[in-house]
Amino acid sequence: MTCMLAHPLDAVAHAELASIDDVIEIDELRLRCILGVNREERRDRQDVVISLRVGTDARPAAVTDCLDLVWNYRTATKAIIAHVEASSYLTVEKLASEIARIVVVGHDAPWVQVRVHKPGALRFAGSVGLVIYRRPGDFLDAQRCAVLTSGQEGGR
Repeated sequence: MTCMLAHPLDAVAHAELASIDDVIEIDELRLRCILGVNREERRDRQDVVISLRVGTDARPAAVTDCLDLVWNYRTATKAIIAHVEASSYLTVEKLASEIARIVVVGHDAPWVQVRVHKPGALRFAGSVGLVIYRRPGDFLDAQRCAVLTSGQEGGR
């Protein structure tokens, strides 16, 4: 299905729209993965709770009611679930960063806030967690490094 605005936007209006972000909220994905450094943490998958704030511009879809103009949170969430459930990381920082990469690099979001919590990680706390903010440019160095590394390996 291809959708178009009834009145095409001029360049100035389009630039103004692109600079304003709305937010898609995905709260409390409850998943299980291997996360931590202790033997017990690495033996069995444990609960993690993930919440996301994803930058978007909802106005074109609001005007047209067209699915082609909506950031697809369903496919992004499915990719996150598959990745997390199969993952094994030492740190919450790495897990959060990889979730952010999926959203902004793999699913073209302009920015994301990722919140990852480990319930019961500390004796007297309900959970311990981390909140990070990322944009696509935050992953450019890692992408360049991967390209360079794969290019070097292929030349041997």
